[in-house]
Amino acid sequence: MSRGVAGGRSPRRWLRRSVAGLALALAVPFGAATAGLTAPATAGFNPAGFDFWVDSSMGPIKTRIFRAADGNTNRVVYALDGLRARNDLSGWEIDTDISRILTQWNINVVMPVGGQSSFYSDWIAPSNINGQTVTYAWETFLTENLRWALRDRLGFNPNGNGVFGLSMGGSAALALAAYHPDQFRYAGSYSGYLNISAPGMREALRLALLDAGGFNIDAMWGPPWDPRWLRHDPFMFAQLLRQNGTRLWISAGSGQNGPRDVINAPIDVYHLGNAMALETLALANTRAFQARLDSLGGGNAVYNYPAVGVHNWHYWQDQVLAMLPDMSAHLG
Repeated sequence: MSRGVAGGRSPRRWLRRSVAGLALALAVPFGAATAGLTAPATAGFNPAGFDFWVDSSMGPIKTRIFRAADGNTNRVVYALDGLRARNDLSGWEIDTDISRILTQWNINVVMPVGGQSSFYSDWIAPSNINGQTVTYAWETFLTENLRWALRDRLGFNPNGNGVFGLSMGGSAALALAAYHPDQFRYAGSYSGYLNISAPGMREALRLALLDAGGFNIDAMWGPPWDPRWLRHDPFMFAQLLRQNGTRLWISAGSGQNGPRDVINAPIDVYHLGNAMALETLALANTRAFQARLDSLGGGNAVYNYPAVGVHNWHYWQDQVLAMLPDMSAHLG
């Protein structure tokens, strides 16, 4: 599925322009890219969910759980947050209504809380410039600690789950599915950075992590020449997703704003400009990933490119709703 994107421009050309746009976007925090713009009216803390604490090498980690309306424990999906993930609630709960919608479709929703700038990966060391005292181990947490705790304490099916995320979480969702295919048979990426080995991307991500929490990216995957970078680049591990037969939903907006991107104050013009730049970069990455997967013989993927869309929560909720019938058909 592909719509709303003009032809005649190569992903590499988009990427060169978009990296420059990201450098401008980083003049203000990533979180500010969506500040002042409208969110769903029903967003916020959902009392239907409950806190689920699991021990890990990082200490106790909270996850928010929303039970399927019919009480089943077989259909499970993980929702991953963006770069500025908070420690109280997932952005998916704060800024969208997807927990209510997914549970009505008889899907159990798992929302890990925390992990700012982590890319939900296992880091090699604590960040040494912002006082971090533990080494992030989010891949281990999601695929071992949380996975088996959900099975043992709630009876959740540990296999054949879905996982989706936005931006940082979109990239991570594909990595989790690539390296843990028994756990994740379905993966969705919205506005993800799916070609991080492209020129300028590693430098852009370094700035992004400094901006979102003051993290040293060398503590994540090592210096830019470290092979760990390749392991976490969807462009490079696309073959695994094809071999696994993972069902994929891949989307990115055009970078053009729409009627819902309301300007409430003069600063919102600047914020909107950043949201447009970030989405344009994500679109270039996503198009490059599609070309890569196609060059490998294609994959079990749906691509969705709305004509309107910037780096903002209401567009990501739109993608959950668009993806939902397809994802539901591939779960449990």
